[in-house]
Amino acid sequence: MASTAAPPTRTERLDRLPFTGAHRRLVGGAGIGWALDAMDVGIVSFVLAALAKQWALGTGQLSWLASIGFVGMALGAAFGGLLADRFGRRSVFALTLLVYGVATGASALAGGIAVLLVLRFIVGLGLGAELPVASTLVSEYAPARIRGRVIVILESFWAVGWIAAALIGYLVVPQSADGWRWAFAVGLLPAIYALFVRRGLPESVRFLERRNRHAEAEEAVRRFERSAGVDDSTTDDREQPPAAVRADPRVPIKALWTAGLRRRTIALWLTWFGVNFAYYGAFTWIPTLLVAGGFPMVKSFQYTLIITLAQLPGYAAAAYLIEKWGRRPVLITFLAGSALSAVAFGLSDQPALILASGIALSFFNLGAWGALYAVTPESYPTALRATGAGSATAFGRIASILAPLLVLPLHDVIGTPGVFGIFAVAFAVAMAGAALLTELKGRRLED
Repeated sequence: MASTAAPPTRTERLDRLPFTGAHRRLVGGAGIGWALDAMDVGIVSFVLAALAKQWALGTGQLSWLASIGFVGMALGAAFGGLLADRFGRRSVFALTLLVYGVATGASALAGGIAVLLVLRFIVGLGLGAELPVASTLVSEYAPARIRGRVIVILESFWAVGWIAAALIGYLVVPQSADGWRWAFAVGLLPAIYALFVRRGLPESVRFLERRNRHAEAEEAVRRFERSAGVDDSTTDDREQPPAAVRADPRVPIKALWTAGLRRRTIALWLTWFGVNFAYYGAFTWIPTLLVAGGFPMVKSFQYTLIITLAQLPGYAAAAYLIEKWGRRPVLITFLAGSALSAVAFGLSDQPALILASGIALSFFNLGAWGALYAVTPESYPTALRATGAGSATAFGRIASILAPLLVLPLHDVIGTPGVFGIFAVAFAVAMAGAALLTELKGRRLED
């Protein structure tokens, strides 16, 4: 007797698709939000250098102004993931864009440091919630065989945003006493873009199924199948979940520490902590440290722009290698390159050496970020995916709070070589975490 094969599930149908125009629109739509996020974070590093002179801010005030946004990002990352698993990836993504866009625009009107600190905290809430939610949404649509590459491409939009911030810092901030205000005013763009996100991006099929919204889930899958040239008539008899199926979306956060997930959680938290400490400690203060080292503000911003441009080839290399080597080898290799580059930057005292080591640091560090964002959401099951990614991001944000607070006081004691030596140690901690990760290249999210 011939056996009848079970019809493919919706997620299996998504995994079998090629990379289509629908995927490009999803990555582009989420990526623009990602770039706007990076632009906002990056602008602060240039504003700090300007405000240090204009408002005569001390070390402590500058350090808190650099860190307060990351306090908000830590809270935003934790609660954003929980909200996304409860209310949907798309809705939370749009809300975060609106929150931080409005708060950034309002920062342009700040008349003193107290108001600016409050607004930067609110900005951080939105920024922190957005990143894990966006990567989760894209990872749940990307075909399994190229999922890592797709997420690295999404992450590469961060470089686009940071380059935009460097251009604004170089071309706008130094031009007048109000240059930093105009830089913040550009941050209203995410609030406008949020309207498109809410209407233009699809909701996660896996989330819709867990909420028993099967008709919406089916239409979302068919939209991607139509983009691949699959005729709707061939899908009429495909999987129809029984009415009795009831999915409970409420999975406690303590599930991240069950036997099957504990090692992944520890590995991700260590990696996120080390990468955040080194990245935000270095790139938040590079313009200010160059000015302190005797470079004029415009020249400092020019060097930072050149260093930032190296982020794009770093992402490109990681995107190519992640489906060739796997997530863990790419992550470890790029973290090792980051550590060596940090040591070299700290020891450099000539413009050519500063640029070369800074370019290498930018290349390897951002390539590592791409691999980390690829492996994080795929390490958890659907019910915990946004929560798990958000919690790892939130723990990493603790490091991004500490690093900007510590850099200037440490720099006064141990100088640039000592500070960047500490960053190299942070990269080594991240490498230890990456070594504990499970390799998931080519695996389905349900496996």
